[in-house]
Amino acid sequence: MIKTVDIYTDGACSGNPGVGGYCAILIYGSAEKIVSGAQKDTTNNRMELLAVIEGLKCLREKCNVNLYSDSQYVVDAFNQNWINSWVTNGWKTSGKKEVKNVDLWQELIDLTSKHKVSFIKVKGHSDNEYNNRCDKIAVNEYKKLFNEEKI
Repeated sequence: MIKTVDIYTDGACSGNPGVGGYCAILIYGSAEKIVSGAQKDTTNNRMELLAVIEGLKCLREKCNVNLYSDSQYVVDAFNQNWINSWVTNGWKTSGKKEVKNVDLWQELIDLTSKHKVSFIKVKGHSDNEYNNRCDKIAVNEYKKLFNEEKI
């Protein structure tokens, strides 16, 4: 029997580019796991992607995944089939521009191929408890890194 895991993700950035943080909260039954971190010289979109990647990396076996994100960028890439178009077009957008963050998209394609992932858009900074927790943790991660850099 394949397990079903809920993963909530969020990325945050102070400046764009700037110092960024990410968080993923994985939920299976009553168990919860939080994975988070930060990077300097990054963008909000990279942090949104990294949150999803790091969350999926925690899965040790094939799972059904309900992945919740407030990032239209991440959710639409899969739900609107942008990913397949980008790959087919040699990592170019429909406007013939280079797709940004190709390294992370390629890693995400690999990870999503190992699981059955449903991408679900949630409204950010709203009433979703897990999205709000992810946001708070991601912001705390970049603040912690920013403060360490100042020392």
